[in-house]
Amino acid sequence: MVRRRSGWPEPDDLVICTISKVFAQGAFAKLDEYEDREGMIHISEVASGWVKNIRNHVREGQKVVCKVLDVNKRKGHIDLSIRRVKSSQRRWKTQQWKRERKAEKLLERAAQRLGKNLDAAYEEVGYRLQEKFGDLYSAFEEVAVKGERVLTSAGIDEKWSGVITEIARANVEPPLVEVTGYVDLKCPTSNGVEVIRDALIKARDMEKNSGVKVEVQYIGSPRYSIRVVAPSYKIAEGILRKAAEVAIAAVEREKGWGEFHPGGK
Repeated sequence: MVRRRSGWPEPDDLVICTISKVFAQGAFAKLDEYEDREGMIHISEVASGWVKNIRNHVREGQKVVCKVLDVNKRKGHIDLSIRRVKSSQRRWKTQQWKRERKAEKLLERAAQRLGKNLDAAYEEVGYRLQEKFGDLYSAFEEVAVKGERVLTSAGIDEKWSGVITEIARANVEPPLVEVTGYVDLKCPTSNGVEVIRDALIKARDMEKNSGVKVEVQYIGSPRYSIRVVAPSYKIAEGILRKAAEVAIAAVEREKGWGEFHPGGK
């Protein structure tokens, strides 16, 4: 079961639930990410329109994506809705849940290598990874891309960071995103063409050993495109800007001129 340190969800959260009991006026559902928490889905929140027979819509043991309507911690009540979840939200939450379950299994595997159980793994590193990266799977993706330093910089003990890094790199395929920007380059000197060519080569090759792909293409004087394929938008956009700065600096050293246009502006 994927867990959260916080014992309670927040209103408007999307949560994965298991229907535990169905009755005439609604259903009770266990919140899978929040141990021992149970919410209630009123019949009016089961489906759009009039519900003649609630069992035509939900059944015991069924997994559903719900929206949290209200949380009363004092009374221990959580009000949930199925009908207010859009199909796109349902798909997103279901996919996220599958990712988190995979990440939890990887975390458990790391714990077993260290002679620990999943409870200890959550207490020692799991909850901290959720707080740092938003969710467990995102943490494993970051580690697969950047290596052990991601964990050590987050204060994760070395014995955990080494094992998690090994498991992440063997089992998690880093996501790839693409961004493109443009750079205008001019150089009035007699060797201006060579200056610009060499500047673009420097920009293209600056990350060639990092697993990030940088491509440069001529568009039409004085414009060149820079395309970056990287594991995340943050990394890609950072490298795009850095590549443009490298090219511009190389041209300016030869009394040329350059200007960066992110996103083609």
